[in-house]
Amino acid sequence: MLTYCIRRRLCVFSRVNLNRSPLHELLQLHQHYGKSSDGGSDPASDMLQMLQLRFFIPPDQQHAVSLLKGRTCAYGPLGVDLKRNMLEQWWSSVVRSKPQVFGISTLHGVGDKSAKEVEDLLNRSDWTKEQLGERVAALLQQRRPLRTSLLQGALAQYVPSLELTNRKLPFGLAETGPCYRPEDDDSGAIGCFSEVTEASLTWFCSNRTSSQWLDYWTRHRLKWWRKFALGPSDFSVCDVREDELHEGAARGVKVLYAFPWGTETLETLWILGDTELLRSHPGSLDKLKCRDGKKVVVPHVLSLRANVDRGVLAVLCNSLQHVQKVDSKQRLHQRTVLKLHPTLAPVKVALDMGKGSTSELRQVCEGLLHELLEVGISAWPGYMDTTQSSMDKLLTKYDEMGVLFTVMVGENTLENGLLLVRNRDTTIRETMHISEIRQFILKYISTAENV
Repeated sequence: MLTYCIRRRLCVFSRVNLNRSPLHELLQLHQHYGKSSDGGSDPASDMLQMLQLRFFIPPDQQHAVSLLKGRTCAYGPLGVDLKRNMLEQWWSSVVRSKPQVFGISTLHGVGDKSAKEVEDLLNRSDWTKEQLGERVAALLQQRRPLRTSLLQGALAQYVPSLELTNRKLPFGLAETGPCYRPEDDDSGAIGCFSEVTEASLTWFCSNRTSSQWLDYWTRHRLKWWRKFALGPSDFSVCDVREDELHEGAARGVKVLYAFPWGTETLETLWILGDTELLRSHPGSLDKLKCRDGKKVVVPHVLSLRANVDRGVLAVLCNSLQHVQKVDSKQRLHQRTVLKLHPTLAPVKVALDMGKGSTSELRQVCEGLLHELLEVGISAWPGYMDTTQSSMDKLLTKYDEMGVLFTVMVGENTLENGLLLVRNRDTTIRETMHISEIRQFILKYISTAENV
């Protein structure tokens, strides 16, 4: 939205004048995020450096700052796929597996005509620069609303959605998309907003069942977060204190994650009563009523809101491991591995070449790559990298990218169709026929998804 873009540019200008560069912000954030519980190295910086090196986020420090603060940042190729996989898993869990939940899509803002108005201004040839400047300033003062959550869009679509449910409770409306939250720092950039990707479920139920449904969805959300975790106990829930309740909220619950630098909120669940719904549809009391058994009532609203960007950071933190191993010569080795859950891992297979005829091995790799992509298995074409690298360095790279399997095509493949397959989590290497690899990986991912 244009008013958002204009205000954002003014905010950036304000920060520059206040010496609030992204690097300056990162240095200040270091005081908060840069201390591990045992007084060791800086966990945030170490992780961010790896994420930048392995194509999860760009190297610019401003994106690292945004990710640490739970804002939407620019993502690299692997970060984009990780976030998309998380959104797909959320959608599958909340919408596709629940017959009474329906997906919707709403606009970022309601009635915002800024783009058209500015376009009209630019087409005015009879105005001076001063006149144009005054008009743009007037547009900024109007401060048309940006959505701060997806709740209002769901409330607006409540009445049309009643036909889908035969006016019967309970049911829900789900949506994912960007929202805009006021800046949470002291930059002095008044009126500026940060973009956050939100996953939202608005659940309509009777007053008598609202507490039970809140408990149900709390268990559902905690179980969902823990499903993808190496350390499930890092995810927890707690009730919102009375002095922190939103206006009109009867009760609230937070889903939390214990980051190395402290506990932060990933998701909030609220019982909002019927106030917000009545406010969104004034004078339409009869249109709002639904059947709850034999009763006809105005439903109460439960709002579930997840910060997907902070969730991405939580999953990355929880998946990052430093594994130590002593070899046969009593030498200690440490490897860093991103043990992302198989359904979330951006890359399932990395294809590389061993010794043999380069042209023939490349042809085999390309054929196998297309076979994997055809069935939806994301594959990394490592064989296209002309940089000479040892096997240890290659596996280090793929471990830090979170790649599930490294497949080596070599002379044995040309002779008898055998591949060398290395598992990220066990480091076990085994031979497998090229005709079996596709089904093996599909079964591996399917098994992990159904656990």
